[in-house]
Amino acid sequence: MDLYARRIIGWAMAPNMSATLVCDALSMAIQQRQPVSGLIVHSDRAVNMPASFYQNLLNKHGFICSMSRKEIAG
Repeated sequence: MDLYARRIIGWAMAPNMSATLVCDALSMAIQQRQPVSGLIVHSDRAVNMPASFYQNLLNKHGFICSMSRKEIAG
């Protein structure tokens, strides 16, 4: 979701969550909006996010990765 425009700009569907699915949605968003480098891409700390091809996609476009902090069980 583009928080400034409040619009969904990239999505993908699959039977399970994977880094490929996330990259597909991010690639669609990049195509739709053509953002400049320096864009902050925020996500939760899902297991698939540190995948190298996700990080490579962010680096390729000069995006800054932002992730929620790790929850501490109390």
